[in-house]
Amino acid sequence: MSGTIYAIRSEPGCAATVAAGREAGLAIIGCPLFEVEPVAWDPPAPERFDGLLLGSGNALRQAGPGLDAFRGKRIFAVGAATAKAAEAAGFGVAAVGRSGLQSLVTALRPPLRLLRLAGEEHVPLRRPLGVLIETRVVYRTVALPIPEAMASALRKDGVVLLHSAAAARHFASECDRLGVPRSAVSLAALGRRIAAAAGEGWSALRCADEPRDAALLALARDMCHEPPPG
Repeated sequence: MSGTIYAIRSEPGCAATVAAGREAGLAIIGCPLFEVEPVAWDPPAPERFDGLLLGSGNALRQAGPGLDAFRGKRIFAVGAATAKAAEAAGFGVAAVGRSGLQSLVTALRPPLRLLRLAGEEHVPLRRPLGVLIETRVVYRTVALPIPEAMASALRKDGVVLLHSAAAARHFASECDRLGVPRSAVSLAALGRRIAAAAGEGWSALRCADEPRDAALLALARDMCHEPPPG
C-alpha cells in the first residue's frame, strides 16, 4: 500500500487530525467531505438544567446567541477535544468521556438534568434512572462530493479515516458514484457502528481500539504497512 491516509471529517476537526498525523510522521492528506452549519433552535429555560451534554465541539461553535443563557452551566463532554473546546468558550467541565457518549452517560450519578446540544444526526442514548436528558438540535452537516483528484488517487489505493457513521455512508456512496473500486480502498473506523455503516467490499475495514483520534491514527499507520490482500 502507498501509505497515503485521507482525513475526510469536517473542519476544524480535519485540520486537527491532519496535524496530529503529520506530527506522528504519517503521510496524511485532509479533504473534508462535510461542512457544518447552524440550525435555528429554541433554547429552553436554563434553570431547568444542571449542565450541558456535548457529543461534539460543533455544538458550541454553532449554537449561536442561544448558548449565552447557559453560561455557568457545567459541561459533560464526550472527549478531550470537546472538553478543550468548552473550556476555550469559557465553560467549566464537569466530566470527560473516554469511550463514547453512551459510556459517559452511563457513568453519570443521579439526580441530574442535562440539556443535550446535538447535530441533526445523533445517536440515541440510554440514560440511568434519575438522569434526565432533553435534546436540542443546533447544527447539521452537509455532505460534499469527493474531488476528482482524490477519486483518481483512491482508484489506486489509500487509507480513509471514518469518524462517524454519516461519513462512512457518504464516502461509500461517493465511491460507488465515481467508480472508485471499494477493493482498492482501506477504511479505518473510529468504532464498530461506524464500520458497519460503510458496508462491505473494501480492501480492509478495521476499527480503532478506542474512539480517540490517536488510536485511529495508530490503526491507519499499521494498515499502511500491511501487505495487500492475496
